[in-house]
Amino acid sequence: MTDLELMQLARGMCQRAYVPYSKFPVGAALLCGDGTVFTGCNVENAAYGSTICAERTALCKAVSEGYTDFVAIAIAGQSEDFCWPCGACRQMLYEFSPTMRVTAGNGADAFASMTLGELLPCGFGPKHLG
Repeated sequence: MTDLELMQLARGMCQRAYVPYSKFPVGAALLCGDGTVFTGCNVENAAYGSTICAERTALCKAVSEGYTDFVAIAIAGQSEDFCWPCGACRQMLYEFSPTMRVTAGNGADAFASMTLGELLPCGFGPKHLG
């Protein structure tokens, strides 16, 4: 699957986002090693700390279905800036795939990619507990 195809799936999820407080919809599409894709959107809550990002929604859906081999994720936002994952999402993704490709989109239908390791240098993962 190309970055563009993955980004198109992520953009489609923006429509499903529940964002009554921030008005900042985000969609994500997580690509597994076997080609399976899990999508997610951000879901806000009046108790702000209970809000979940699109990336973690997709990740939790995948893990709950037995998938942990991830190769790429696309995150779509609608602002001028690229929608890179927050720190909590970077850490959750790093748990499973420090080398995955991360593609961030913006509201102008542009996108950029880099590895998760570039986004989270010196990341902390399972190997550090060893």
